[in-house]
Amino acid sequence: MDNAIRTDRSQRPGARTDPRLDWWRDAKFGMFIHWGLYAIPAGVWNEEAIPGIGEWIMLRARIPVAEYEKLAAAFDPVKFDAAAWVSLAKRAGQQYLVITAKHHDGFCLFDSALTDYDIVDATPFKRDVLKELAEACQREGIKLGFYYSQTQDWHHPDGDGNDWDYDEAQKDFDGYIHNYVAPQVRELLTKYGPIAIIWFDTPKGITTEQSQFLLDLVHEIQPACLVCGRLGNGLGDYASANDNHIPGALVDLDWETPATINDTWGFKRDDHNWKSARELIHKLADIVSKGGAYLLNVGPTAEGIIPQPSVERLEAMGEWLAVNGESIYGTRPGPIQGMDGYRTTQKDGKIYLHVFDWPQGGKLSLPKLAVTTAHLLADPSQQLRMSQSGDQLVIQGPTAAPDLDNTVVVLEL
Repeated sequence: MDNAIRTDRSQRPGARTDPRLDWWRDAKFGMFIHWGLYAIPAGVWNEEAIPGIGEWIMLRARIPVAEYEKLAAAFDPVKFDAAAWVSLAKRAGQQYLVITAKHHDGFCLFDSALTDYDIVDATPFKRDVLKELAEACQREGIKLGFYYSQTQDWHHPDGDGNDWDYDEAQKDFDGYIHNYVAPQVRELLTKYGPIAIIWFDTPKGITTEQSQFLLDLVHEIQPACLVCGRLGNGLGDYASANDNHIPGALVDLDWETPATINDTWGFKRDDHNWKSARELIHKLADIVSKGGAYLLNVGPTAEGIIPQPSVERLEAMGEWLAVNGESIYGTRPGPIQGMDGYRTTQKDGKIYLHVFDWPQGGKLSLPKLAVTTAHLLADPSQQLRMSQSGDQLVIQGPTAAPDLDNTVVVLEL
């Protein structure tokens, strides 16, 4: 097992066949959204560029709570449009959406009775964006999940992580879990309809008992709701790879890679290191071929706009999936693993061969397989010649690459 995959309850006998995960095993591709007060400074504090990812600026710059929470009075994302965000996810071919209900800075994107430090009570915007997203997701058939930072909370006096405002030795972390985190998780699971995922993060020192308490709470309120493996202590419904990490080989777990399109999660104005659509398509096929799901992030601006480079790349992925989605959705890992430039997925008696770099002359040499026919997924009428050469299956395709991003060849068993 890859050591950068965080283990979870899928280690237990029978967990790999848990039917509650069937929709997720088939979905393969989701949208992550990191959004909050950190979109206002966007990586800069007191005219100084702060190193690191944008949503960690409060910790990286060790900003006092009294100073950071002033950002709430300036948070007025008048261009936020839940329908537009969900429409983008749908055009991208993403099947589920996970948004930061509460990140490590402690600010809540929902109307919580536990605190006034939320988007309804503390900002001029005064709208519950989770409610609007829940309604838009239900209209479009996109499953909705909530990210919730269960351990780190730099605003709450008993949360983990803030040692510049609060004395760590005086913190009542167990009280924080039971009297603040649990009631907020209950709010998230009772106010917004069916919730597909609670995406906990950075467990740090949370105890096994505290992790189990939260897992049981989620399953008690919404039994079908999945819990990300970052709950901690080996608990959760599926495993999480480290950020932006793709295992080098097939992993026999239910697992997911959370990933960025540029370098940061929350919006950071100076981060223009955008991955190409071609690279993102390759990563999607790579992850799915190894049994995983791809949770790809966008970081909206303080106005509520998803940056155009993210939009362009997601739409390009959606265009590719509109033609080749059969080779991604509902598939399982294919029989060919570890070949440079090739990935395979399979379902319903078909192997889908993903060719990232089309060979010169169009000749594909593969390990011997019991295949009856071969054709391009984008053009089923174009049958490809096949021959056996020793222990290899040789397929003759077009001399020029049919798809410069990722050509999919269907091999009928």
